[in-house]
Amino acid sequence: MQVEFFKYQGTGNDFILIDNRSFDGSNVLSPAIIEKLCDRRFGIGADGLMLLQPSDTFDFEMIYMNADGKESSMCGNGGRCIVAFAQYLGIIKNNATTFKAIDGDHHAVIEANQTVRLGMSSVNHIERRGEAYYLNTGSPHYVVFVDEVDKVDVLQEGRKIRYNDEFAEQGTNVNFVQVLNESLLKVRTYERGVEAETFSCGTGVTAAAIAADLKMNGANDSFAIKTLGGDLQVSYENMNHGESYTNITLAGATQLVFRGEIDIHSL
Repeated sequence: MQVEFFKYQGTGNDFILIDNRSFDGSNVLSPAIIEKLCDRRFGIGADGLMLLQPSDTFDFEMIYMNADGKESSMCGNGGRCIVAFAQYLGIIKNNATTFKAIDGDHHAVIEANQTVRLGMSSVNHIERRGEAYYLNTGSPHYVVFVDEVDKVDVLQEGRKIRYNDEFAEQGTNVNFVQVLNESLLKVRTYERGVEAETFSCGTGVTAAAIAADLKMNGANDSFAIKTLGGDLQVSYENMNHGESYTNITLAGATQLVFRGEIDIHSL
């Protein structure tokens, strides 16, 4: 069976996108097939795969699967890319959209040069773990602050936390964060489901910004963030002295890399 696909990237976080409004990919795209499609040697290659589904209530629905083929929690960069994809398909008419994802509805705006500003879920529970933080920004994230993030062995150190006794079953993403100045962070992320470092993680940099705001006693309402794949910006409102964060947005560039067809039965 020939399947049309589109390859998008957002700050190096790359995804396979499929328009599932007429093609019912849910019936043929098993976890094993998705894992093969995401393989960088024997498939298309991606950090994850998304289906753009029809919705009676919203402009569309986003279904996200990690590179291991399993449906996952919210993906921030994936959300930004699927918004750009929806505009490409003509679903979005006025550079703004509201869509459904696994963690609820999201509003997004498409700005100049295919920059997408995505509204993220509010964060109402943040745990302090010594000098680290644990919170859910649509996906679970463990945030560690380091002096020199470029010297961190993200694969080894990320695995130690992701597979410890607490997180081994469900997993967690692990972010290593360097504070460059009062409004600039550099972040590297180990992602569960990919089980490796990715070039960028949208929910991860969101978690890093919120943790940094707590660490700096609520000094900012936004951070610019450098990742291996490019620059992102996270803005937010700090409520009740860090008890919760609302009006969170994640902004950065997106790009359609290529499109094509693949015979999934040949995988």
